[in-house]
Amino acid sequence: MTTSERAEDLSPQMAGLKALMDVLAASPRAEIEACAQALGAVPEAQPVRGPETGLVMLRGRIGGDGAPFNLGEAVVTRATVRLDDGTVGHAYALGQDKAKARLCATLAALWSQGGCCEALLRDVAEPLAEARAGEASKVRREAAATRVDFFTMVRGDD
Repeated sequence: MTTSERAEDLSPQMAGLKALMDVLAASPRAEIEACAQALGAVPEAQPVRGPETGLVMLRGRIGGDGAPFNLGEAVVTRATVRLDDGTVGHAYALGQDKAKARLCATLAALWSQGGCCEALLRDVAEPLAEARAGEASKVRREAAATRVDFFTMVRGDD
């Protein structure tokens, strides 16, 4: 089952949360904090678990359909928080940034409350997604600038 097929199976609420968490995972903490300020005062969240840092095993496949193998390990930080109304949010962040994992878990809890989903999409997810798209476009342009086209010239009829 492909990623797009799995996304189609999700409810709109879960699909929106997945989109939010995808862009939060790919964004640096400073940008997330700047976008979160547009929401106003983010409620204080009580830690349930973590933030704590550990390792996860990365698995790969040769050619996309071969037998899985252990590719290596990655450092991941996870956090679980609870808002005052009892709503719980979970987040994982690649690396050791505990503040990022906690902030992402708080934003996930806000999404689960349901009252500010549109504001989260408008003020946080969309600006961060645009920034990531801009970065990807810059990388593509830089790679295209180094592209070498090889061709063969015929010298005559031999």
